[in-house]
Amino acid sequence: MKRIIVSVTNDLATDQRVHKICTTLLHQNFEVLLIGRKFKNSKPLNRAYKTYRMRLLFNKGFLFYAEYNMRLFFKLIVLKKKVLLANDLDTLPANYLAALLTNKPIVYDSHELFTEVPELINKPFQKQFWLKIEQLILPKLQNCYTVSNSIALYYQKKYNTPFTVVRNVPLTSTHIEIGSLPFKTSGKKIILYQGVLNKGRGLSLIIDAMQYINDALFVMIGDGDIKNILKQKVASLNLEKKVVFVPKMLPNNLKKITPLANIGLSVEEDLGLNYRYALPNKLFDYIQAKVPVLVSNLPEMEHIVATYHVGEALTSRQAKKVAEQIKRIIFSDTDSYKESLQEAAKKLCWEKEELKIIKLFKSLK
Repeated sequence: MKRIIVSVTNDLATDQRVHKICTTLLHQNFEVLLIGRKFKNSKPLNRAYKTYRMRLLFNKGFLFYAEYNMRLFFKLIVLKKKVLLANDLDTLPANYLAALLTNKPIVYDSHELFTEVPELINKPFQKQFWLKIEQLILPKLQNCYTVSNSIALYYQKKYNTPFTVVRNVPLTSTHIEIGSLPFKTSGKKIILYQGVLNKGRGLSLIIDAMQYINDALFVMIGDGDIKNILKQKVASLNLEKKVVFVPKMLPNNLKKITPLANIGLSVEEDLGLNYRYALPNKLFDYIQAKVPVLVSNLPEMEHIVATYHVGEALTSRQAKKVAEQIKRIIFSDTDSYKESLQEAAKKLCWEKEELKIIKLFKSLK
């Protein structure tokens, strides 16, 4: 039985993409070990495959990345393994060096265009550091995959490195179990955003738009760097009765909440290539829950909406016009998407997407 060691820099609990891939590999009779981090508030894990979480001295900045990769490298050197799977650029140095020294195959999963994330826009030193890592290693890799066609084409053109596209789609929901929100909705329409509350997600724009929308609640499920800033904005606009914050949920719990929405939002701003080429998993989660979507008019998301007729792309980023689009979908057009959402959910599912993963790992020697 081949053993695959998978590594990430998060605490494993909410990473749906990595969990799906590990489960797929387990079902193909691979022995899987997933390595990540442990925080004080990390929730217990109950997985069918093995997991290992490291508690670090440093949890952010350069010292974190240095400590994590150093400890990961030594862990990978001593462990029995056949294949190394690095998730994102921040795990690649340790995996690449370990693969070189042990002469084992390495697979790279790029969850995003790492060097173009908004967090690096105003940090030229950090951006150049990660670019150097990318330029040094990516041209030497053969077994790579990523989340969208645009990112795959970008890497292929820049480094002449082939990338397979494995979209971050959910498992098919044959039976949708519906939960309840932790507050009264009073029969109001639900406008849902689920995901990280970070810069560039378009959340401030939606808060502005809520000034022009009645009989609806904007529900944000998740945590992030700008959560307090968003809360202050809601308070300054006196929108506490229209905008609700819900803490981050585990995927299985969130899956029961998503179907309650009348519309799902993925309205990222065009803050560099990472967002421009993004194909967020929440978009596919909305579709699997049969919830119509409103997305940014960025190429990958707009392509999904146009191809499968599951919602609309923004026609403007002016608050009043955004409000008009949302109102039309939740009050008038919801039923018109039902059939399209049913068909899209059958096609945009992990059972079809995982075939690419199986083919890639089965081909490794």
